[in-house]
Amino acid sequence: MQIQVNTDNNVEGREALEARVQAAVESALRRFADRLTRVEVHLGDQSAARSAGADKRCAMEARPAGRQPVAATHQARTLEEAYEGAAKKLRALLDTDFGRADDAKGARSIRHDPQP
Repeated sequence: MQIQVNTDNNVEGREALEARVQAAVESALRRFADRLTRVEVHLGDQSAARSAGADKRCAMEARPAGRQPVAATHQARTLEEAYEGAAKKLRALLDTDFGRADDAKGARSIRHDPQP
């Protein structure tokens, strides 16, 4: 799973921030790592240098192999809260998305049963 972090011009500390974001995404989406090709993270500060409440925004898009992308966004007072919130939302969406694909009418699909 490749993680790509993008920031707008109002976000400072890009290298250290990128390392923290990658660690948080890897931790939140660890169980999907073999099923995801890439996760894109977009961080932004909506009000630039002004303090305006929940003005930090994180949008995450996960690209599952052979499936349509899934995205989640979260706004918060800090960048850390924003990317952690978006990661939690994305994990829940992937749980639902992969759960539907793996289960057929309440039972596991034969496509995912081990071969004899």
